[in-house]
Amino acid sequence: MGVIRLFAAAVAGLASTVVMAADPDQAIRQSLQKIQPDMPIEAIAESPMPGVYQVQLEGGRQLYASADGQFVIQGYLYQFKDGQAVNLTEQAQSKSVAKQINSIPASEMVVFAPKDPKTHITVFTDTDCGYCQKLHSEVAQLNRLGVEVRYVAFPRQGMGSHGANTLTSVWCAKDRQDAMNKAKAREELPAASCETPIAKQYQLGQMIGVQGTPAIILANGQMIPGYQPAAQLAEVALGAE
Repeated sequence: MGVIRLFAAAVAGLASTVVMAADPDQAIRQSLQKIQPDMPIEAIAESPMPGVYQVQLEGGRQLYASADGQFVIQGYLYQFKDGQAVNLTEQAQSKSVAKQINSIPASEMVVFAPKDPKTHITVFTDTDCGYCQKLHSEVAQLNRLGVEVRYVAFPRQGMGSHGANTLTSVWCAKDRQDAMNKAKAREELPAASCETPIAKQYQLGQMIGVQGTPAIILANGQMIPGYQPAAQLAEVALGAE
């Protein structure tokens, strides 16, 4: 009798193992963990392409995998619809980036806003960056066009650099807008020290793929790398609403 019970338990355990192995979520996670044990997987779900699963990583990055986890694809997934090619990967990435960027509290940014903003952009900036300075000279024009400008920090040379120290002085100033104006005009700010979100924002920028400054994130999560003239940028930003 004891042998029968033991056999029954073994069969039940084997069935459970088979079910678990057939679970795409677990199979894909196991395969990806062999590639990178600490891979930051946020979610796994069926993609619009039959038989292919979409793996969402931290920072909005996307991978694709077979249900059994034996095949992994890194690249863009397009859908041809009504004679047009839609980049589904970029859509998913932008949605994820928008969620992360738009959740940053205003208290952790330096914000230049018009009275009645029509949209907003979030700019990863470095005060030592020439094109960041050029973009900042057009913030008033962007405001007049209805675009709110939200600055987050991205010291290109890393934490501890001159840019990071200047950004710290901006974030620690009583009047952040005034300090940002002076820093972007290449005025040396008094050294300051306080608790800031600069390191966290720098890490977020790296995670979502920021490689230089200015990196402009539209309200829908689309990234525009580099400087754009105010009129052109406002048109794109308003069109993304």
